[in-house]
Amino acid sequence: MMEWIEVCRLEQIPPLGARLLPQPGGNISLFRTSDNRVYALADRCPHKNGPLSQGIVHGRSVTCPLHDWVIDLATGKAAEPDIGCTASYPVRIESDVVMIALKRATVT
Repeated sequence: MMEWIEVCRLEQIPPLGARLLPQPGGNISLFRTSDNRVYALADRCPHKNGPLSQGIVHGRSVTCPLHDWVIDLATGKAAEPDIGCTASYPVRIESDVVMIALKRATVT
């Protein structure tokens, strides 16, 4: 089951930049494109776990700062010829508030 949580206001993510969302299972990066779309990916490149939040946002991609892998912001997939994928998370914006969907922990 997914749970939507409020993360920040849209203006708190720099255009063509990122904001880090610390999580117990690993950090999540929120990226803002030039047309104010927001995407969320695990903050690790599928190549060598480079911090994607420190990469360069261009179009609908981010370039990893370690080895220049280009990662699609919508899917988390590496651009060819590279192979790999990082986790992506659903994002929505309501009244300029950025929300992300995370899996709710289940108690057994």
